[in-house]
Amino acid sequence: MPFKLRNKNAAFFDRQNLSMKEYVSLKKTEDFGRAYRQGKSYGNKLLVIYYFERGQNPEVRVGISVSKKVGNSVERHKIKRQLKECFRTRLDWWKDGIDVVVVARREIKDKDYNKILEALVSAGIHLGICDPR
Repeated sequence: MPFKLRNKNAAFFDRQNLSMKEYVSLKKTEDFGRAYRQGKSYGNKLLVIYYFERGQNPEVRVGISVSKKVGNSVERHKIKRQLKECFRTRLDWWKDGIDVVVVARREIKDKDYNKILEALVSAGIHLGICDPR
């Protein structure tokens, strides 16, 4: 949906065309299960990443799982929002055509955005699916 900047002379921009890649959320249990069973994984102190190479569409599909062990619903939702933002803002760093499932560990609860981003990117680099330029 186009939006207009506050400046009268500003042009219209289309939010959907700002990035070449597309961010899509994983929603189906089968997609999560495929990443768990057939994909590869790597974990660090804050999170575990599972990924499965689809090789079809250029979109990156992301699923985020935060257990009740991490905290109450407010804390879990905050962590989910931070992880989604990490992917959204750096979508061009991630390999095309993959399903990524991120499972948050208990230690992520007290960390700030930059620590979460660092943990996510380092795990992605270790797996070879993230390339920060």
